[in-house]
Amino acid sequence: MYRFIRLLVLSAFAALSTLGACRAADNRTLLQVQEEIWALPLIQPTLAYVVHPIGKGPFPLAVMNHGVSLNQRERGFFPLVEFRDAAMWFARRGYIVVAPTGSGYGAAALDVPERGLYGVFYSKIGSCDNPNFHDAGLAVALLDKWIIDYMTEQKFAATDSAIVIGQSAGGWAAIALSSQNLSSVKAIITFAAGRGGRVGGKPNNNCAPDKLVEATGDFGRTARTPMLWFYIENDTFFGPELSKRMHAAYTAAGGSAEYHLMPPFGNEGHFFIGSPDTIPQWSPLVAQFLDKHR
Repeated sequence: MYRFIRLLVLSAFAALSTLGACRAADNRTLLQVQEEIWALPLIQPTLAYVVHPIGKGPFPLAVMNHGVSLNQRERGFFPLVEFRDAAMWFARRGYIVVAPTGSGYGAAALDVPERGLYGVFYSKIGSCDNPNFHDAGLAVALLDKWIIDYMTEQKFAATDSAIVIGQSAGGWAAIALSSQNLSSVKAIITFAAGRGGRVGGKPNNNCAPDKLVEATGDFGRTARTPMLWFYIENDTFFGPELSKRMHAAYTAAGGSAEYHLMPPFGNEGHFFIGSPDTIPQWSPLVAQFLDKHR
């Protein structure tokens, strides 16, 4: 399997499309980009959607984490790339974007807890009476670190240039990663970050919200990487009251996070980042944040 994946990553990148250059609303010249599917020969072999500027790298790196599903059927039909339009936005501004597909999503799960490897992108957070929010985040944060190290070692990505973007449980992993203070990570951006939302499919029914707030504060104690947090008014997974508590706990503990509560989006704000229609809302704030923390 390792040899097969290494062969894929070295010689069988599948190009999807190329977009022409144009100018953005902020008057920046946008770069031509190319979309590909890569097989990354990490400790846990991983498929990833990759989009990058055309031309010779290395480029600054952006890693994008998707959320999780506790439904096995949904995991089996999970899209290869969940935030294509958002990924393209970053790539057209010069980043090589890597969006990994979590273990157990469209492939066999792999569980080796003693090595930090967990199936279904670590959907198994434990019971609501005693959830393991810490390890749920740190497991995916470890995958991010592997990707950053690999992309840098192979000279696809510029040294110490990475940003990490995450949505929902992928955003929670990004918060966990912030506690590691990696010199390779310059900034972190999250959309609707959290774990344990909509228990039993019920809106605004979070699994142990007090423990989630407590865990957020725990990560904030050692976190010094600049963060930008987006939440949405009509998010029924992590509503405004809970997200504000999380932010207060994180910053009170010492973490650095800029918080933005966005207007309602459609019928469910949790999936805000997945729509191209929302790019004009979040992109100016992201561009300003990244300019500040390059």
